[in-house]
Amino acid sequence: MILREMLVDDLDQVMKIENELFSTPWTKEGFFTYLTRKDAMFLVVEEKDEILAYCGLIMVLDEGDITNVAVRPDRQREGIGRFLLDSLIRFAGVQGVTTIHLEVRVGNETAIRLYEREGFTKDGIRKNYYTDPVEDALLMTRHPVPEA
Repeated sequence: MILREMLVDDLDQVMKIENELFSTPWTKEGFFTYLTRKDAMFLVVEEKDEILAYCGLIMVLDEGDITNVAVRPDRQREGIGRFLLDSLIRFAGVQGVTTIHLEVRVGNETAIRLYEREGFTKDGIRKNYYTDPVEDALLMTRHPVPEA
């Protein structure tokens, strides 16, 4: 497995995963816009030229917001998500990020357990944040981010 920055050329494979996993997926144009920004970091895990997983972080000063974490359904429960998230956290620390925020569906217990194992703590609820289906968002924060 190879960890690297997401490239524009990855977007077709990323969109396939995005559309399979999320009821309200990002658009290809949305990903493209963030890939061109200096305050954004998107990583992929690939194996034999196939994208297995991706994640993104938007940085503002010393804080970051995780935009998405996705692992291809047929490769879940192999530790890829944890490897990807751990790598994102380390790279964020190198960029001077000290606090990382995210929101996750309250019913996504697998993701919540992963985030808790990575040091995130629950710190709030956003009522009816998600649609299709309507669901609350659990707000989670991790700080401090370790320095590299």
